[in-house]
Amino acid sequence: MPSRRERANAIRALSMDAVQKANSGHPGAPMGMADIAEVLWRDFLKHNPSNPNFADRDRFVLSNGHGSMLIYSLLHLTGYDLGIEDLKNFRQLHSRTPGHPEYGYTPGVETTTGPLGQGIANAVGFALAEKVLGAQFNRDGHQIVDHFTYSFLGDGCMMEGISHEVCSLAGTLGLGKLVAFYDDNGISIDGEVEGWFTDDTPARFEAYGWQVIRNVDGHDADEIKIAIETARKTSDRPTLICCKTTIGFGSPNKQGKEDCHGAPLGNDEIALTRATLGWNHGPFEIPADIYAEWDAKQAGAAAEAEWDQRFAAYAAAYPELASELKRRMSGELPADFAEKAAAYIQEVADKGETIASRKASQNALNAFGPLLPEFLGGSADLAGSNLTLWKGCKGVSAADASGNYMFYGVREFGMSAIMNGVALHGGFVPYGATFLIFMEYARNAVRMASLMKQRVLFVFTHDSIGLGEDGPTHQPIEQLASLRGTPNLDTWRPCDAVESAVAWKYAIERHDGPSALIFSRQNLPHQSRDAQQLADVARGGYVLKDCAGEPELILISTGSEIGLAVAAYDKLTAEGRQVRVVSMPSTSVFDQQDAGYKQAVLPVQVGARIAIEASHADYWYKYVGLEGRIIGMTTFGESAPAPALFEEFGFTVENILETAAELLEA
Repeated sequence: MPSRRERANAIRALSMDAVQKANSGHPGAPMGMADIAEVLWRDFLKHNPSNPNFADRDRFVLSNGHGSMLIYSLLHLTGYDLGIEDLKNFRQLHSRTPGHPEYGYTPGVETTTGPLGQGIANAVGFALAEKVLGAQFNRDGHQIVDHFTYSFLGDGCMMEGISHEVCSLAGTLGLGKLVAFYDDNGISIDGEVEGWFTDDTPARFEAYGWQVIRNVDGHDADEIKIAIETARKTSDRPTLICCKTTIGFGSPNKQGKEDCHGAPLGNDEIALTRATLGWNHGPFEIPADIYAEWDAKQAGAAAEAEWDQRFAAYAAAYPELASELKRRMSGELPADFAEKAAAYIQEVADKGETIASRKASQNALNAFGPLLPEFLGGSADLAGSNLTLWKGCKGVSAADASGNYMFYGVREFGMSAIMNGVALHGGFVPYGATFLIFMEYARNAVRMASLMKQRVLFVFTHDSIGLGEDGPTHQPIEQLASLRGTPNLDTWRPCDAVESAVAWKYAIERHDGPSALIFSRQNLPHQSRDAQQLADVARGGYVLKDCAGEPELILISTGSEIGLAVAAYDKLTAEGRQVRVVSMPSTSVFDQQDAGYKQAVLPVQVGARIAIEASHADYWYKYVGLEGRIIGMTTFGESAPAPALFEEFGFTVENILETAAELLEA
């Protein structure tokens, strides 16, 4: 029977061979963490290679995602649908083994990792989802939601600020089924980290409220196993297992050095490493007896079958809960949601309130929240400003995790990355809020949600210079353009309560990506619409005000500036001008419409166009062209009341009229 070290050496061999063949990659971390991975995956991890989506599986997150050949080797060896040819195609075009693990490409990869620190943040999201879902569904004698989240992370993840945000919160929430392994190898790209990273990491995590298991030899299987057993016995707090390892373990000339962190070992060094490890097999060759020892398909099928039996007993005792859990884990919304949401939107249209869109957002939450037990909301210490609390909210805490609302604290980046983990886990539709300007702190997590096409709802309020006296530090200028330029992300900036409700409905119903919902601080006037216009809001852009014939001028706007556009329309129309107002709450959704619809809204033959938005001007050239004009921001804002700022920067009816006159006379 192969020894533990021989099984771990299979990981080392596959990792160094794949990196060498690609002439690109990071062999050091997989070789250094192979012994830890062997113990975890063979002795503890609950998973089924034949069904990577087994509902109660443990989640494994490789936060130091540059070491991707570690997880690819593990998935291949344990029997996932990832063949040796896939490993040979590491880092090649359209392969299932990309340079960093990517969700949706490789069976068994739970999340996309690579941007350091976000993997452990996602792991906190997985563990949070497990705890909340268990509190909501488990009953005495029926622990139907009962799995661990394991994460590997290295010095880079520890140095990234997001790790502080999320690990602090994980300790506060007592996420006892989260177990993190710190690969303490003392090396990063620039060399030995002692020149720039001397934190007392164990003390730091103890201060967070974690259980910390110090000084584990990351190459001693017995020590590793005892540490994991200790971690699994602790239910009231997460555990950090500090493993001292040697990067590039087994490479006689490069182990322990930055040379093996991010570059192939080289053929000569690989030959020496094979000899040092006693690995007498060619590139990508794994002996049958080692494959047999690693194969987890039978054990995985047994684990899933055992859970299926427990779930059947649960369903017999609690049929409604079982049905609801299955629905939520499938990602399907309640059958009556669409109908009831549409009815609410009609009510809002009939009511015609003039309110801030952030308040309209809260009203929508009060309407939709009772329909959606899968909602898991939150705010980064701005609930009173973002208005994300609705009447049915109950906070999640360490003592009682059965709630539906997270108080994330001042952790915009951490909140956003945690929500990604929650969405990936399943069973929830997460939303979280901050000011639009602080999207910058969360930016890379928003990007990762878009990359992974997850249903995550990012709520951003205080959407322009209209927030007023807080000044340019809090007034977003370039943020909308950044969000709109992100692939797979739908960004909505509604102009009134009706568009706000439509934006929420659209985002909730969307299954193939995240949405950013942008709301105002200041009150916005209601805009009247007929039935067709009300239906067309969901198309991202539509004709809000029109003329009898073909327009000679089109005003395009969003959000709070729609009111200015409509006021200018009224004056121009009174003067006999043929003018159209296009409201475009979501440019990405409008861009997805068919050519005929887009031509009907923005006819190409009408070149006289003015875009009006209190945000970065340059974005709007794609809609007004070189012939049109843009009333937008080209500088940062100032500190003053909103009306003074709008006048200062030209967001007035008078300026629109002057611009229209210049354009029409040109």
